[in-house]
Amino acid sequence: MSETKQIYFNPPQQEVMFTAAKTTVFVGGRRLGKTHGVAAPVLLRNFQRMPGSSQGIVVPSYRLGLQNTLPGTLTALKTFGYKENLHYYIGRKPPKSAGFAKPYIEPAEYEHVISFYNGSVAYLISQDRPGTSNSLTLDFLIIDEAKLINFEKLKDETFPANGGYRGHFGDRFYHHGMLIMSDMPTTKKGSWFLRYEIECDPELIACIHGIVYEIWRIKTNINDSLQKGSNPPAYLKSRLKNLYKDLAELRSVAVYYREYSSIENLLVIGENYIRDMKRILPPLIFQTSILCRKDGILKDGFYNNMRESQHYYIANDNSYLDSLEYRFDSTKEECCLQDADLDRDQPICIAMDYNSNINWIVAGQQHGRTMRTLKSFFVKYDRKLREAVQDFCKYYRHQRTKTVVYYYDTTALGSNYAVNDEDFKTVVCDEYEKQGWSVVPVSVGNPMKHMEKWLLISRAFTGQSGLLPLFNEENNEALLLAMQQAGTRNGPEGFKKDKLGEKLAETEEDKLEYRTDGTDAWDTLFIGMNRFPQFESAGFVVSAFID
Repeated sequence: MSETKQIYFNPPQQEVMFTAAKTTVFVGGRRLGKTHGVAAPVLLRNFQRMPGSSQGIVVPSYRLGLQNTLPGTLTALKTFGYKENLHYYIGRKPPKSAGFAKPYIEPAEYEHVISFYNGSVAYLISQDRPGTSNSLTLDFLIIDEAKLINFEKLKDETFPANGGYRGHFGDRFYHHGMLIMSDMPTTKKGSWFLRYEIECDPELIACIHGIVYEIWRIKTNINDSLQKGSNPPAYLKSRLKNLYKDLAELRSVAVYYREYSSIENLLVIGENYIRDMKRILPPLIFQTSILCRKDGILKDGFYNNMRESQHYYIANDNSYLDSLEYRFDSTKEECCLQDADLDRDQPICIAMDYNSNINWIVAGQQHGRTMRTLKSFFVKYDRKLREAVQDFCKYYRHQRTKTVVYYYDTTALGSNYAVNDEDFKTVVCDEYEKQGWSVVPVSVGNPMKHMEKWLLISRAFTGQSGLLPLFNEENNEALLLAMQQAGTRNGPEGFKKDKLGEKLAETEEDKLEYRTDGTDAWDTLFIGMNRFPQFESAGFVVSAFID
């Protein structure tokens, strides 16, 4: 006889399970167990109760799927007793010797498919792979990292694959259902799934919960009677049958939307985790990602023309990620091989910001009429400029043309509070050369006045002149958040970026990396690439601005 294994599920996870609405939107803080205690049990239910079915696991990018979604899901399946290459195969067609059943609709190829022993399959649908939903007929959708999902692609490409033909599972109330999971978004683009709150009928959900309780009460009475050696009343079985039928009908039309704070998993994560997150995360991220509160971002900041939908992009080299063959440990090692936006035969443009407690490098390349911000790096406290350069060189160690165009202004000259006895420019050039890189130093002169800089940047963001700024979203998380929160103020010299917080001591609520230091490095890079382009033969233009 096999042993029974007890698995703990926290209250939010249990609530999702016994509600079991056809459409569930789970908005929860970090470490709440969205993958392990919500997605994996739903995946398990679907493939067990719909043998031979096809479901889709939708992720913003293949890279995030390999780093976040799949490892947690497969770890949960292992906890539930399911083993890879025994109960399921991933990334390849199960061998005939495994004796697996056939799916009703067999995949054309198995490279991004999880195949289960009873013929069910789950497709990994990554939005950075064009057409991964095309020609699919799905029975259920699990959508992870919903705040990063492109809703237009989801609506146009994936939702149609999850509808229509009722096929072999039309009697399942969850057939063609959806599970949507995310922490609280901070941008308008990422807020598409919050509208499901309007579609959630509290009275319907309360009715479902009432029937679930009544079923539990009747089954308890039946078990009590059997333990006492008496037969339970015959009408109870008929009553249970009718209740299950009513429950399935209600669940088949239910939309369940709930927001859960990480604190609701306090028994598992502990109080120290909450304290650590409050200390480590910026206030906006702590409020949204931990406490799950709807807090907006700055609307009238210095970069008020920057739009997530127009200026952010995802660019992962999926052929490289494919070559890792689902070796999840390999995906954690960051290097430029996973970046599809990098031209490995062209120099990388950089600019920096120098501070005694935090130092930044922002890297970019020109591509046609666009300025791609490829990646940003920062080091804090004891790690200074040399360490920042070392981090850059380690990440870009596979770059074929090891040349940087180093844009700097006069703040890099004659100052040394982030180093010992040499100024910033000297230290930066020396360290790059020690790491085997060539440096092309380019002075952009004195720092530009804030109003003039704001006008140039705003015109570029709106496409009126200059290179259109674009940002690799996954490689610039801290920089983008700092830019979103960069405010403005009026001083004696007029309009300015609000940099008053830069010299303050770091606190739990005010982290160094989310202040304006990194944005100043980006400004210098922007000015350099637009006003002082180099290597015209490599595709750089003489002047990007129309003055």
